[in-house]
Amino acid sequence: MNEDQDLQNWVPELSEELSLAHVIDLAVDYRGDVTVIKHDGSVAVGYMFNRNANGATPSISLMTPGGVEQPLSIPYADIVNIKFTGRDTAAGKSYAAYQDRKQKEQAPNAGSDQ
Repeated sequence: MNEDQDLQNWVPELSEELSLAHVIDLAVDYRGDVTVIKHDGSVAVGYMFNRNANGATPSISLMTPGGVEQPLSIPYADIVNIKFTGRDTAAGKSYAAYQDRKQKEQAPNAGSDQ
């Protein structure tokens, strides 16, 4: 996966080239929900807003939908993989996308001044 590509619906294939720690970093920057798959077979879905990679027990923080007041804390050691399952709420909203959209909007009007 090229990091410039959209992560939405991506299911990483962890390997020597793509570590869980790197996927966690991408997930923290992602603006949609993720699905965390754990070693015990359970899953947790929510917005990953933090990670503590340098603590005694490295872990992630996940805000789950449905009104749960306390975020989940999941140790790295419990995680098998992370799927990027939620819609990226900021996809297509970068400044470059804004400039492209403005150029396309102005292009049909460019010839009308003559």
